[in-house]
Amino acid sequence: MKRSALLIAIFCSACIVVKAQPSRFSAEHFVSKGDTLNYRLLFPDSDPGRKYPLVIFLHGSGERGNDNDAQLKWGVMSFATDEMMTMHPAFVIAPQCPKGMAWSNFNRTNANRAMALQPAPSKPMELLIGLIQQMKNNPSIDTSRIYITGLSMGGFGTFDAIERYPDLFAAAMPVCGGGDTSKAASIAHIPIWIAHGSEDGTVNPQFSVDMLQALMNAGAHPGFSMYPETGHFSWLAAYNNKLAIEWMFRQRK
Repeated sequence: MKRSALLIAIFCSACIVVKAQPSRFSAEHFVSKGDTLNYRLLFPDSDPGRKYPLVIFLHGSGERGNDNDAQLKWGVMSFATDEMMTMHPAFVIAPQCPKGMAWSNFNRTNANRAMALQPAPSKPMELLIGLIQQMKNNPSIDTSRIYITGLSMGGFGTFDAIERYPDLFAAAMPVCGGGDTSKAASIAHIPIWIAHGSEDGTVNPQFSVDMLQALMNAGAHPGFSMYPETGHFSWLAAYNNKLAIEWMFRQRK
């Protein structure tokens, strides 16, 4: 009995220690013209003699807010594991979109899934691009290796970003998102890997299929993963797909 009590006490203590471990992402804020974008920043190995890629991660709608913490819930922690930071050290930015706003600015009034990219970016996207431009001044960042990825609302945001700023990114990995198919030719030069769950009841998988077809019609050769027996949580598979991650980090402008 005493032995069992001791084991329980040790287990509980271990759980407390794990929970108390600080995040590897520092809490930061980007301010421009009176507007603020909260974000988390992961630093790579401290080696001033090397340059590192910059990864932009866009969270989904459920993680919106101003606590500068909820955006770490899904997906982005895959870039902060010991294995990932050893194999693919990178600066990783995880911004947080305020409530009531979105990363993308598409007109989605048509019932046939057609989306039109609006002329002006959303305020969070505008601030994010300002942050990226600021980060590009960091001499430790390899500006030829800026990658963007995101899930759900962030998947739409990923397409918005590359369609709006087609010369900024070296590669993109939109997960369960969609974009403006009429802009496919303008992003055909960007390496893109699209991922979606075949049974997604939140974001119709056809959004990703439409973008895949439009890109192929424009002469692109995108990667594509349609995960079977998978609903909206396709990012669990997408960010654990070592082939896709290896592919992304190989890309350069």
